[in-house]
Amino acid sequence: MENTIKLLGSVKNPATGKSLTEENRWVNAEAKDSGEVVITYKRDGIDPKQKRQIEDAIVDALKSNYEEDKILVKTVSQDPAPKAEDKPTAAHANLKVGHGVNGNKKRIPKVKKVIAVSSAKGGVGKSTVAVNLAVSLKNMGHSVGMLDADIYGPSLPILLNKKGSKPEATPEKKIKPLESYGLKFISFGLFINDNDPVIWRGPMLGGVLNQFFFDTDWGELDYLIIDLPPGTGDTQLSLVQNTEVDGVVVVSTPQNVAVADTIKGLRMFQQVNTPIIGMVENMAYFSPDGKEEKYYIFGKDGVKNVAKELEVNFLGSIPLEMVMREGGDQGKPYMADESHKENEGYKSYMAIAEKVAKMNEEKGFFSKLFK
Repeated sequence: MENTIKLLGSVKNPATGKSLTEENRWVNAEAKDSGEVVITYKRDGIDPKQKRQIEDAIVDALKSNYEEDKILVKTVSQDPAPKAEDKPTAAHANLKVGHGVNGNKKRIPKVKKVIAVSSAKGGVGKSTVAVNLAVSLKNMGHSVGMLDADIYGPSLPILLNKKGSKPEATPEKKIKPLESYGLKFISFGLFINDNDPVIWRGPMLGGVLNQFFFDTDWGELDYLIIDLPPGTGDTQLSLVQNTEVDGVVVVSTPQNVAVADTIKGLRMFQQVNTPIIGMVENMAYFSPDGKEEKYYIFGKDGVKNVAKELEVNFLGSIPLEMVMREGGDQGKPYMADESHKENEGYKSYMAIAEKVAKMNEEKGFFSKLFK
């Protein structure tokens, strides 16, 4: 590793202008048989922006000798001991942010079914659908967790009314998920300040997601719902390459431009042999409160028609209701409020959740989908 240490001599601390070698910040440099190299340094006194600059400098220094996606950067800190009256009841959880490495697919311990909610198109209400699907399954008596896989635009802390909350660490140094409305959940939004942008290289996402999957103390769950970001990029690939996913629920609004992008996302999962549970048409129509008229703002039956064309299950349509939007903004999931039971939206979500649960219970359902 002498050559690696020599290469790292050019990496400087942006806060002081001195090299990390001069400041005696290097803790460890380890090359593994897999071709991965793990670099650990002391982060004390370095803010998030400077940390990103250091990580980029480490990657630039080593990329002539190692593949970029096999360079993993870790940090350690020695914060001053808090005063007795300031000591927290439990340690906060920390993320080891670095370049993740693809490995063999693994099941998440004690989680019976992992279901991803996806759409290649942004703005179709996918996160809202994911949250309310999760609450619907919980309403049916299942134990449910949620994982916010959107690193660049995490939304679960807002939708589940936990904005500003911080996860704690278990005695085994695992991340303890937060709980809200009967759901366990974790999100990258819980580890950063509200207005901090995430400016990361793509491969780094895999490292964080692996921690969320396998270093989080999920306990025993019937379902883990994964809220995926839009697109067909690094997050989706990290998911299917490292984790056994039992099925995908694909969400879209009915208009042509949304459906066209959604088809691309659906076909991506088919190409990597991930089962498609079915498609959901969100914001299918709008009905003013107390009136029977339906206004098909984004077109009619666009998703239903595509599902038939692609020979995948159509799980149902969800109308656009004012209380859904208001509940999302206020951190009160629509399906957590039983006063909505007579609404069409509530009935739609429960029908969709029942179909998802039934498909999971059917013997051989997913093996048939793989074929």
